[in-house]
Amino acid sequence: MTTKPTAKQYRIRRSGPGLNAADADPARRPVSPEAARAKAEAEALAARKAQQAQKHQQARPKQPAQPSKAPAARPAGGQAPSGQPGAQKHPASPAPGKPEGTTAELEAIRREGLTGRQLRMARRVAQKHGLTPTSDLDAVRLLRKRGVDPFQRSNMLELVVPPGQTDGAGNAEGQKPRVQLPQTVPTPGENLPSTDLSPADRRNRQISEIQQDIARRRKRKMRMLMARLAAFVMLPTLLAGWYFFMVATPMYATKAEFLILQADGQSAGAGAGLLGGSQFATSADSIAVQSYLQSTEAMLRLDSDVGFKSHFSQPFIDPVQRLSADPTNEEAYKTYQKSVKVGYDPTEGVLRMEVIAADPAISARYSEALIAYAEERVNNLSQQKRGDQMADAEESFRKADAERRAAQEALVNLQLEGATLDPEAVIESLRTQITQIELQILEKELQLAALLDNARPNQSRVDGARGDIRRLNDQLDELNTRMTDASQGENSLAQLSVRIQMAQADLATRDMLLQSALQQMEQTRIEANRQVRYLTISVQPVAPQEASYPRSFENTVLAFLIFAGIYLMVSLTSSILREQVTS
Repeated sequence: MTTKPTAKQYRIRRSGPGLNAADADPARRPVSPEAARAKAEAEALAARKAQQAQKHQQARPKQPAQPSKAPAARPAGGQAPSGQPGAQKHPASPAPGKPEGTTAELEAIRREGLTGRQLRMARRVAQKHGLTPTSDLDAVRLLRKRGVDPFQRSNMLELVVPPGQTDGAGNAEGQKPRVQLPQTVPTPGENLPSTDLSPADRRNRQISEIQQDIARRRKRKMRMLMARLAAFVMLPTLLAGWYFFMVATPMYATKAEFLILQADGQSAGAGAGLLGGSQFATSADSIAVQSYLQSTEAMLRLDSDVGFKSHFSQPFIDPVQRLSADPTNEEAYKTYQKSVKVGYDPTEGVLRMEVIAADPAISARYSEALIAYAEERVNNLSQQKRGDQMADAEESFRKADAERRAAQEALVNLQLEGATLDPEAVIESLRTQITQIELQILEKELQLAALLDNARPNQSRVDGARGDIRRLNDQLDELNTRMTDASQGENSLAQLSVRIQMAQADLATRDMLLQSALQQMEQTRIEANRQVRYLTISVQPVAPQEASYPRSFENTVLAFLIFAGIYLMVSLTSSILREQVTS
């Protein structure tokens, strides 16, 4: 098996005699990368086939060459090479005075009728070869003396020559040197009819075949690409569109919106007043209600009250959306998640619910039942907390009341035990009586002293004063005895008074505790009332008249994008793996 030679094995002859500036620089022509690559491969293959054809032609027997009557190429010195019968000797380049031979040559060139473009081209080629012509006609004359035809163009395909197979003049091995002078008479023996094509035609034909082969391969790859796209993208998209437009059961959606509000009340502090009226005060309750409406518990309750599983198990629903005859809770919950959609907007605090069913009336019933479940759940969210707080406050109040009652009973029992209601008043009364009697005794003693100061006191008055003093002293002794009995011993009035004072202090403390418990209970009742949540329906559920689902066109476009993305990912992955394996 012969491998194709790469383009690196050949070189392009960029400059040479007979090549103008536009033809010698192919980079000036705008060529696309794919065309340049294809052209390089075609030229390389054509050069190899041309080389094989030249070797085959050299192996054939050659005819004897006939002398040519056309003037042969002359060297730069102006003398014809030896061995050419038709060669004429020309003098060297004339002197600056231009002799008659030079003038005749210029006149002959003028009579050829060359265009201005050809003359300018001749001057550029002469300057390229280092000549100094005096005019455009002189440039043509000097180039012809050098053996260079200034009007001959070179084919770019002829420049592709295998390395090491050119002579000094740039001709390939096995080829006749190119005659660069104008030939008016064809060389005998070289223009006979032949079945073989010229190397240039053969190369052109081979390049055309290669280009046609590349075009065929591109068309085949394009057909394969279109077939894969049709099989993996278009066909699934058509099936999805057929299902959405023809098979899918129309579904009706009922929408409702509701909010969870907090009860109005006196705020307990600055923080409560700042967030009490905002949506952040009930955000936790809204999220809890949203989770409950999307839970299995709500689905089971809806199925027991309205009949969720039986509705989606009806035979007129398409097989993709229909439940089995006896679905499990997990299967029904998957359909419930697709049919009941609840969203919460934290910026506005609004819960938006969308309920989908095959019948508009059933959809509205489902929505009303779910809103009732949500309202019940909202009422139960803070009920336990409020009940616990009120129970604790009431228990504290009852305990304080019982203790206060016990302290009051103890005080009454102490007062009844001493047969006196106020021992302090009794003791104070005794002290007052003793003080009065002592004052009276003092007065009587003063009267008695005044009577005794007389020389002859009245005996009766003295005896009366002394009798009064004696009686007062007896009364004083009795009061002192009573006072002593009241202030000493376990059952003395002093001990009873201390116990009564302690009981009174205990009763005052219990009164304060009872008052504090009562205030706490009232505050707890206010806080419990503030924690009450209310569900307010802002948008009532209304049964729809037109089906909301399926959205056939949008779903078909989405299916196309999904299949196209999957195909693109698989294609890129396979291309990368193929490149890694081959490298």
